[in-house]
Amino acid sequence: MVKITYIEFDGTKHTVDASPGDTLMSAAVSNSVPGIDGDCGGNCACATCHLFVDGELAGLVKEEEQDMLEIADGIRDNSRLGCQITIDESMDGLVVNLPMGQH
Repeated sequence: MVKITYIEFDGTKHTVDASPGDTLMSAAVSNSVPGIDGDCGGNCACATCHLFVDGELAGLVKEEEQDMLEIADGIRDNSRLGCQITIDESMDGLVVNLPMGQH
């Protein structure tokens, strides 16, 4: 298992156990992390799994994901969609931050 910590906009932390191969969106949804909706089920079609990541993950945005981020509120240079980030063992201890809301 890989430990991922999601930090809500208000600072509330949620640390979950995720399996390699899951996405940041699916791990959040299956662990009832508030602030990640995943309305499209992980198909990169809604931006309701918008989150902020640091490091190299921030720079791996593909064109389809960038198009969806354009409709998200409060995007930053380190904005990503959780459905587009597949968890692997190297992500153990990863901390991601959530925006104020999802649209």
